[in-house]
Amino acid sequence: MEQITHTIRKAEPRDLEAVNSLLQQVLSVHHKGRPDLFKETGKKYTDAELLAIFDNPETPVFVCESEGGVLGYVFCAIQHQGSGSLKEITTLYIDDLCINEKARGQHIGKALFEYVKAYAGKLGCHNITLHVWECNPGARAFYEAVGMKPQYTSMELVLQ
Repeated sequence: MEQITHTIRKAEPRDLEAVNSLLQQVLSVHHKGRPDLFKETGKKYTDAELLAIFDNPETPVFVCESEGGVLGYVFCAIQHQGSGSLKEITTLYIDDLCINEKARGQHIGKALFEYVKAYAGKLGCHNITLHVWECNPGARAFYEAVGMKPQYTSMELVLQ
């Protein structure tokens, strides 16, 4: 069996179409889980906004590609905090991580997460954080499998 090689790199303008397609997959998962919050169709970002995110060193986006096709991405944000009683720390926040549904099970998510972990280490980050929707148990299980633990719980009461 032939070994498929994957490359992880910073997102570039040529990745717009693939990233937009993956963002639609994420929207679909979120809409199915929380139709009260997420529309069935729409765009999270305009192309201009995506290009600005790709170009901003405080919001790095990394893609995993194989044979020229993007199989997944991870959107990150570098956050600086510290005031009052909080220590000054730098956090790498994972805003979004998606693997193409046709490429799942190939450990691409783990490879992207490990890449981001090494990147955060090089930046001297204190931690990596993210939010995971309770309506997405597969994502939660993945994040727990790569060693993440709940930092705090956000609760809601939906009013009708």
